[in-house]
Amino acid sequence: MNGWLILHKPPGISSAKAVFMVKKTIQPQKIGHGGTLDPLASGVLPLALGEATKVCGFMLNTHKAYEFTLTWGEKRDTDDAEGCVLATSTKRPSEKDILACLLFFKGHTTQTPPLYSAIKIQGKRACDRMRAGECLSLKERAIVIHDLVLKEFDKNQATFYVKCSKGTYVRALARDMAEFLGTYGYIAALKRIEAGKFHINEAISIEELAKYHEKGLLRKYIRPIHSVL
Repeated sequence: MNGWLILHKPPGISSAKAVFMVKKTIQPQKIGHGGTLDPLASGVLPLALGEATKVCGFMLNTHKAYEFTLTWGEKRDTDDAEGCVLATSTKRPSEKDILACLLFFKGHTTQTPPLYSAIKIQGKRACDRMRAGECLSLKERAIVIHDLVLKEFDKNQATFYVKCSKGTYVRALARDMAEFLGTYGYIAALKRIEAGKFHINEAISIEELAKYHEKGLLRKYIRPIHSVL
């Protein structure tokens, strides 16, 4: 099998764990993935099988699109629901303020990645250094927010759609949006709905993958190697 398999990663497991489960099921000669998803996140995880691993770099350079739910009022060390609460705020932004905020974050901008991230500092991941008790500061990086839309709103939460460049941390975007609005916030849910040309509508679950493989139908779900070019 040579090509791209579009997996719908469930929340609660790492991308590496998802790749291991697929590898154990279909036993490809080689396997890689086109962009890590946090354990909390679900959605599109493109898997490169066989010769497709040679073009993984093209997948990593593509845009990504997500839906995320931002919960107001708490600052967490990981910027998502899995972290420890560092500070709280009773302020809740209005829908009008949120809509005005979106214009500020669209386009070419910069962000500081979360301290709990896979960015390597002297060969060791920042998240591992943080868990070991080190004090870190990460440099800002240039990113592009192609689109940012408010989809749902209530007093304590808001759900957004964002289309962004490679290297964008949605957790950091949510953190910065909350601070811009004079409060704190963290991501309660995150789903990747696009990775380059691949969309959530064509993704299959780990359970479906196992079923199709057992019935000999999996090859029809494998996209050509050149799909990412």
